[in-house]
Amino acid sequence: MSTPTEDLSAAGVSIWLDDLSRTRIQSGNLKQLIDTRDVVGVTTNPTIFANSMTNPDDTSYDEQVGQLAASGASAADAVFAATTQDVRDALDVFRPVYDATDRVDGRVSIEVSPDLAHDTEGTIAQAKDLWERVDRENLLVKIPATKAGLPAITAAIGAGISVNVTLIFSLERYAEVIDAYLSGLETAQAAGIDLSKIHSVASFFVSRVDTETDKRLAAIGTDEAAALRSKAGLANARLAYELYEKTFAGDRAKALLDAGATLQRPLWASTGVKDPALPDTLYVTGLVAQGVVNTMPEKTLEATFDHGVVTGDTITDGYDQARQVFEGLKSVGVDFDDVTQVLEDEGVAKFIDSWHDLLAQVEKGLEAAR
Repeated sequence: MSTPTEDLSAAGVSIWLDDLSRTRIQSGNLKQLIDTRDVVGVTTNPTIFANSMTNPDDTSYDEQVGQLAASGASAADAVFAATTQDVRDALDVFRPVYDATDRVDGRVSIEVSPDLAHDTEGTIAQAKDLWERVDRENLLVKIPATKAGLPAITAAIGAGISVNVTLIFSLERYAEVIDAYLSGLETAQAAGIDLSKIHSVASFFVSRVDTETDKRLAAIGTDEAAALRSKAGLANARLAYELYEKTFAGDRAKALLDAGATLQRPLWASTGVKDPALPDTLYVTGLVAQGVVNTMPEKTLEATFDHGVVTGDTITDGYDQARQVFEGLKSVGVDFDDVTQVLEDEGVAKFIDSWHDLLAQVEKGLEAAR
């Protein structure tokens, strides 16, 4: 008998964990999840590192913080020293997966500073710095899909840096992200860089779309609005996959793929279910298709392993139904363009807040150690 996570992997979904800590690495838990839960990658963000590094029960950072304090390191320097070490160590744990999957999986992401979300040149410089600091070819540098982030994505890909594009909410922005990736590949190709070594995923957020849309539907309060609750997230992601299929079947993408480039895989992010009335595996079993990544918080991973029902592809037959959802949202008065802009703005703001909370806590730790 196969497990649900084995079934999910067999259906073409790469399971990544949306969490990382030094304790998870050092205890062997990360390796255990690889062996028993079919986890083949990890994503991180400032909130995840803040939760890890400021946990009073986690002493795994104490020695390094003490060394950094003695060296006179700033809080920002200390955070980057600690997080790049964690990511480097995790990448080493995943190296066998990376080799076994022909460099597709075995990936770990690290994010540029959220303070740079609207700073193109700063993002480019930090992406290059992180790539050099971590010094592992299975790294993905996370860059947000803000307007300022798009040219930074092109520049990073063009320099041979593998990128996880994060905070994508709308189909329009997703189309721009794919274009930024293809432009970067064309730049890399012109520079003589081996395209097969450049990888990218495009992180399309799911549950947050339902949270914001359902709030607006509840405010409208009609039966027609109520019938659309908790449908926008899946519909949006399914149409994103349709866009992915169409764009990478086009002549421009095919020319790059023929030259050795890899597909920029869709990654389903924000897959933890926030509404307790919904099935806790909704954003996993409802988004199954070949060649996608689903990054899950541990609670969602365990729910999937315990009782997820994987029935094969649950995306490609749903395009027409997804379009009907958006027609319905428009008819009841939901401005979905505004929904996605609000979500992007909030996503950037939340990561900035987490980043500054982390810096403040680390500064306290450095002061205490001095």
